[in-house]
Amino acid sequence: MYRVTRLIDFCYGHRLLDYSGKCKNLHGHNGRLEIVVEKSTLDALGMVIDFNEIKSKLRTWVEAELDHKTLLCARDPLLKILKDAGEPVVAMEVNPTAENIAALVYAEAKRRGLAVRAVRLWEAPNSVAEYEA
Repeated sequence: MYRVTRLIDFCYGHRLLDYSGKCKNLHGHNGRLEIVVEKSTLDALGMVIDFNEIKSKLRTWVEAELDHKTLLCARDPLLKILKDAGEPVVAMEVNPTAENIAALVYAEAKRRGLAVRAVRLWEAPNSVAEYEA
């Protein structure tokens, strides 16, 4: 099996509902995504996929939909307040944990036709979450 990984950096804010630690407060991260694409054979050029294809298919989406936005659970009372104030907010059906954000990016990569194996989200230099179907 062959695998390649493309890194995508982005910034986001979030908070976790029903959580008793520091992450219950609105805060931000400089996140790093690792998009792992896997195939059993290489193309005619000897590649799993051109890194630029991952960039064009997924980085553009991350920058448009997640970068410099606040990710909140759809039931978060701050959602309406921030939307009404014109702030860039993304509503997620689930708590915006690193695990759930990785799963969201994985689903989008699949939707865009990438043979994605896994998505890892580093929300800090020492904290990483991974989603693999």
